[in-house]
Amino acid sequence: MSTAQIFVAGEALVDLVADPDGRYRPIPGGSPANVAVGLARLDAPTQLLARLGGGGFGQIVRDHLTTNGVGLDHVVATDDLTTLAVVSLDGEGRAAYDFYAEGTADWGWRPDELPATLPPGTSALVTGSIAVARQPSAAALVELIRRERSRGEVSVVLDPNLRPSLLGPRDTVSRQWDELIALADVVKVSDEDLAWLTPGRPAESVAAEWARRGPALVVVTRGSAGAIGVTSSGTTVDAPTPQVQVADTVGAGDAFTAGLVDSLRLEGLLGGAARERLSALTAAPLRAVLDRAALVAAMTCERPGADPPTAAALATRSPR
Repeated sequence: MSTAQIFVAGEALVDLVADPDGRYRPIPGGSPANVAVGLARLDAPTQLLARLGGGGFGQIVRDHLTTNGVGLDHVVATDDLTTLAVVSLDGEGRAAYDFYAEGTADWGWRPDELPATLPPGTSALVTGSIAVARQPSAAALVELIRRERSRGEVSVVLDPNLRPSLLGPRDTVSRQWDELIALADVVKVSDEDLAWLTPGRPAESVAAEWARRGPALVVVTRGSAGAIGVTSSGTTVDAPTPQVQVADTVGAGDAFTAGLVDSLRLEGLLGGAARERLSALTAAPLRAVLDRAALVAAMTCERPGADPPTAAALATRSPR
């Protein structure tokens, strides 16, 4: 098992979640921050690259990350406001988001605020979501991705996790993700994001095409329908979603990403030297990786909010 650290880059914000009485609770969130917490709870050494806002909301985010063991050695402390996402749940527990994001901390990246290279002992850079797509500050994160892919020492893991209301026109975003996909070693994408980026195309067909364009592994999550994994060597696996009692789906996709990256870590499949072995993965080990990631996501759905399981809790439900 690798002890190398994983860097997660992107937004760390506050979700305002409606209670039945109509009042809103502030809960730390943001897809990359959720992934970082999910990884840390699975005992993966994790550092977050983020711009943390000031004030009370910023302190809530910082305390949450620290309490969950996420390293903050490389965060940028700012006096900017913290991004707020107002979360609404439908009758099946699915979440929709309205954002208060103008002039907030997450989108203010400057090139000098990011490391020229990630530190020695880093096995993966995990990023995506709004921070790599919301201009103009996204350019700094995209340049970091380019540098790390060119350097070839770490695995670049990307999850679009799109929020169209905060992004530009579809064609512009789609072209940007065309470039990012080619820079990735692993892409995890939801079927909803695929439907927005490539409308009308079957998920398995898009996953196979993307796997031929750069990534060693592409994984498409489809909610209760399970996940599809496709390697660049052509292995394809369709893994089911565990049946659980769903409280809500908040953070489920982020939990799957954390479970996926952690499972690859445990199998020694992160880092530049592991790229060929990841590409050549056969069906049985790929299914095991997807099954474990799906279980992490399912256990998160059993509890309200983005509350992923610990490694100890996962061990009670998994043969690992």
